[in-house]
Amino acid sequence: MTVKLVAPITRDTVKELKAGDIVEISGIIYTARDAAHKRMLEEYERSGKLPFDIKNQTIYFAGPSPAKPGEPIGSVGPTTSCRMDAYSPKTIELGLTVMIGKGERSKDVIDAMKKYKAVYIGAIGGAGALLSNHIKKSEVIAYDDLGAEAIHRLEVFEFPGIVVIDSDGNNLYETEFLKYKEI
Repeated sequence: MTVKLVAPITRDTVKELKAGDIVEISGIIYTARDAAHKRMLEEYERSGKLPFDIKNQTIYFAGPSPAKPGEPIGSVGPTTSCRMDAYSPKTIELGLTVMIGKGERSKDVIDAMKKYKAVYIGAIGGAGALLSNHIKKSEVIAYDDLGAEAIHRLEVFEFPGIVVIDSDGNNLYETEFLKYKEI
């Protein structure tokens, strides 16, 4: 069964998601990689403000390639998420509810997810061109000087993923390989 989600996604909705759930997200999400995260949190430390209201938001760890003529975006595959591990606990504390990326997350990130109720959704690495088909609109909203690492506001439709780590800390990276481990 596929869980249809509409972003922004509240903590109450996040609490219902379980590791292994297949999801499709429609609505507004944002892109940000490590350079944007670093700058965002530096800005927050200076001013107490972020470039967008992060409460109940989804950040897709991706750096889109330029759009072809007539297209809203180029290829937009996931970035290795551990690059954001230094920043994610704070963004979760500030209200972030959903992160999309690829690869494992640190204990500090998972602890913040459990404490504040957030989830980590895995996107398909190597399928950036396919994933771009689920994006209806893209606009840079902050840090244009970072190029592909600028923060983009995306309007997505049925953007696919799988809940890899849920808000209780259940983690497919820890549980699934056990099914195939030789005894």
